[in-house]
Amino acid sequence: MGKSEGRLGQFLNNRWLVFVAAMWVQSVAGVGYLFGSLSPVIKISLGYNQRQIARLGVAKDLGDSVGFLAGSLSEILPLWATLFIGALKNFIGYGWVWLIVTRRSPALPLWGMCILIFIGTNGETYFNTAALVSCVQNFPKSRGPVVGILKGFAGLSGAILTQIFAMMHTPDHAALIFMVAVGPSMVAIGLMFIVRPVRGHRQVRASDKSSFMFIYSVCVLLAAYLMGVMLVEDLVDLSHAVTVVFTVMLLFLLVIPLIVPILLSFHFDIVSPMEEFLLPEPSKEETSTSGESVNQQEVILSEVEDEKPKEVDLLPALERQKRIAQLQAKLFQAAADGAVRVKKRRGPHRGEDFTLTQALIKADFWLIFISLLLGSGSGLTVIDNLGQMSQSLGYEEAHIFVSMISIWNFLGRVGGGYFSEIIVRDHAYPRPVALAVAQIGMAIGHFLFAMAWPGTMHIGTLLIGLGYGAHWAIVPAAASELFGLKNFGALYNFLTVANPAGSLIFSGLIASSIYDYEAEKQAHMHQNSVSSLWTLLPGTSLLADEPLKCEGAICFFLSSLIMSAFCIVAVVLSLILVHRTKIVYANLYGRTRT
Repeated sequence: MGKSEGRLGQFLNNRWLVFVAAMWVQSVAGVGYLFGSLSPVIKISLGYNQRQIARLGVAKDLGDSVGFLAGSLSEILPLWATLFIGALKNFIGYGWVWLIVTRRSPALPLWGMCILIFIGTNGETYFNTAALVSCVQNFPKSRGPVVGILKGFAGLSGAILTQIFAMMHTPDHAALIFMVAVGPSMVAIGLMFIVRPVRGHRQVRASDKSSFMFIYSVCVLLAAYLMGVMLVEDLVDLSHAVTVVFTVMLLFLLVIPLIVPILLSFHFDIVSPMEEFLLPEPSKEETSTSGESVNQQEVILSEVEDEKPKEVDLLPALERQKRIAQLQAKLFQAAADGAVRVKKRRGPHRGEDFTLTQALIKADFWLIFISLLLGSGSGLTVIDNLGQMSQSLGYEEAHIFVSMISIWNFLGRVGGGYFSEIIVRDHAYPRPVALAVAQIGMAIGHFLFAMAWPGTMHIGTLLIGLGYGAHWAIVPAAASELFGLKNFGALYNFLTVANPAGSLIFSGLIASSIYDYEAEKQAHMHQNSVSSLWTLLPGTSLLADEPLKCEGAICFFLSSLIMSAFCIVAVVLSLILVHRTKIVYANLYGRTRT
């Protein structure tokens, strides 16, 4: 009995259980990706035009991106409190929107609706913060796989929630808003005492690699399953019983990762608490000594960057590394002998630790920011307007495209991180070249949306989803390589502002204005035709006060071409960044290849 209780206690304090619970939180955290399905319901119920829906979309993007308060609160409050605040904001924001849409509460002005959308969507920043902080602390040596898997589940959440809603089989489309308000809040509250840093149990184990591979395989299987289900539902009119079976299988795939903490706690990798603390950890002396040597080495490397002849950069990679190593050795020896005093610089070089203030005066940082604004901003515009885009082309089930782009977003994050890592590790080439490739794909996707040929809606959704997701795998890694990890939080939070800024430009100013202009033209033409008919048939009445609705490829033709052109501009900026940072990446990763 005592042995079973001990293993149960080990299971409840297992870091893999925390990781799986964080995955479940993230699987319902990306409610912002459902805005493309929510916006048509809000538009019809409240009689909004496309420009007003775009304002709500910008409010959603701001709520999704502004995570400064969540990050600050996570440092002074326990993580369960962070999750609870996020659940409360999600429930209040979207719950109130549901009451207004269903006429159970008085309508608010547009600015009031923007505040509610902002509050509801901002709840997911608390979910993200709690999940990432707890798991990064529990897996300090495996931050890359942990962050990638968790962000991937956030990208899949739109498709997961859509499939669960399909199982509800309700004709009331406003019920989706109710599910968004209640579902994520219930999951977060139910798991808020599990998602936490656990004492001990943080050291690297031999089983970690196989455990990560298993969970990664489940993630890919889950994405493939969701894609297959969505395609079948799009092509075949399924009965409600079949939809329920599909959803139960989906929930089963979400539960499968629980096998890892169960096996590790009850069958394998059983380590007593006393043995846990005997596992090797770096000592404080080693840490401080290595820190001093790293600082000294950074100064010498910076001096090498200043002192090396320009013709060295033109040599082949192997010869260049040999010449740089010789110069570095001479500087080390001269500095040790006191013959050379290493001069102090006013600021860091690329590859060293920058503060946000220091980064803001660097051209490379603004190249990343503007390229991200143009690329991810145009992608987010498509995500926000996917409901109207599909409806304007005659597709009745807009939620299918919303689910598909959620899946492609997930695969873009996983694939973007994987392939960009191959580029830098195997070829010592700048990571932003992968960003340029993603933006080329997005430019093609926007062009296909503009042409609106048969089948281009599916292909465009694929290219935009993959490209948008790749941005959020490549940009954070590139920023950490060029500007260091010491102040990475501030740098990353500043870069995320590019997302709503791009959405404001492309969706709030360009796409919505063009959509409403074309909708007004069609409304006037329809009114004129009805007026002429009314003169012939006196019993015919004119339709008035209907919300503006645009139909046909013309609705998003010009805005898609504009976004395609700006994606080409983003490609040029990314390639300029590649050219400027070749030497930095050669110094960072060149030595690992030889």
